[in-house]
Amino acid sequence: MRLTLLLCAVCCVLVVTAHRYDPDWKSLDARPLPKWFDDAKFGVFVHWGVFSVPAFGSEWFWWYWQGEFDPAYIAFMLKNYPPGFTYAEFAPQFNAQFFQPDEWAELFEASGAKYVVFTTKHHEGFTNWGSPTSWNWNSVDNGPHRDLVGELGSAIRKRSLHYGLYHSLYEWFNPLYLKDKESGFKTQEFVNSKTLPELVDLVKRYKPELIWSDGDWEATDTYWNSTEFLAWLYNDSPVKDVIVVNDRWGSGTACKHGGYYNCADKFTPSTMPNHKWEKCVSVDKLSWGYRRNMKLSDVMDLPSIIKDLVFTVALGGNYLLNVGPTSDGMIPTVFEERLRGIGAWLKVNGEAIYATAPWRVQSENATVPVWYTSKGSTVYAIFHTRPMQYSFQLSTPVTLDSTVVTLLGNSESLKWAPLHSSGLMMVLPVLPCTAAEAWVIKLDGVM
Repeated sequence: MRLTLLLCAVCCVLVVTAHRYDPDWKSLDARPLPKWFDDAKFGVFVHWGVFSVPAFGSEWFWWYWQGEFDPAYIAFMLKNYPPGFTYAEFAPQFNAQFFQPDEWAELFEASGAKYVVFTTKHHEGFTNWGSPTSWNWNSVDNGPHRDLVGELGSAIRKRSLHYGLYHSLYEWFNPLYLKDKESGFKTQEFVNSKTLPELVDLVKRYKPELIWSDGDWEATDTYWNSTEFLAWLYNDSPVKDVIVVNDRWGSGTACKHGGYYNCADKFTPSTMPNHKWEKCVSVDKLSWGYRRNMKLSDVMDLPSIIKDLVFTVALGGNYLLNVGPTSDGMIPTVFEERLRGIGAWLKVNGEAIYATAPWRVQSENATVPVWYTSKGSTVYAIFHTRPMQYSFQLSTPVTLDSTVVTLLGNSESLKWAPLHSSGLMMVLPVLPCTAAEAWVIKLDGVM
């Protein structure tokens, strides 16, 4: 009886003292980042929408055509479409007729990615689910007539991958947004009737584990009611214990507030940031959405991707690599080849990436340039240049008599000898030829 009463008392205390986050940045920024995100290291980003129909220039097609009036986009429309053609007329051609979510999920799993971030709505405002506040500007009432967000989410979760959702706060030509903008953002009609209801709907309906917010730069977080939404997300939403968010919640919040930092597209710090961060980059170096005018020279090659991934992880970041599907739902072959190539490399060398931490030294240049990651007393030295000789020197690790050195993918221990107070010299086996052109030396029991 006393034990029962004691447990009840403990439960009551836990309920009363359960931490709740206030709708201000000081409180929200103090929330610990769920561990799954830091362990994941590598994710796939997917930009897909009506912009995949013209598939010219970039996913900002509508803006460059009718917002900024870029001559190249205007010329493209004059040459290929009749006078008076509107952007809305592209939507029925966004048919997703070859979209097979299970095939996408298999590819993403094969890439070695641990999470996927899918576009629910880009700045054009078209939603890839049946948003009740989107009129018919959505994928259920228009175009594919399918719930793309839901279908992909189900397939992703069958593969035990984490599912994240990209969402743009603003919409270029939405009259409610333009009305708020004209008021100097003193009114919030767009926020209250469109942005926040859609975010809440996405969370309740699909229960994402990550929200990748964007479109933040024109108005402050106060206009977007960002802190109020995040407080609800962290305190009362169905994903409050697992959700991860980025830092794009209003002008001035990037690299300053949020769960982890994107800072800017393709953010590449020169030194290790003091906060969890993510580098987002696209296989097509010139666009996030699919482009029919993409050239092979515009595409990142596999060694460059692996090098970028390793650099990012060594400096404590996650690597989010984007692909843009075609309007009919196909992931271009060159993107598939890159993703499967990453997966092949990670299948051998993934232990040097997943669930690792930055080491006390992030890089050195002894025999060849090397990047370091670590996991407990194990250190991984990752290099991308094939040495001209079999002897290989590392100057930073401090060895012990019990230190064991191996090359990942090769089960035999390597012969090595210590160098002075730190460092070691080893004899490498013949390095395998791989498309990734990257190898990993594993050092067990070093300091």
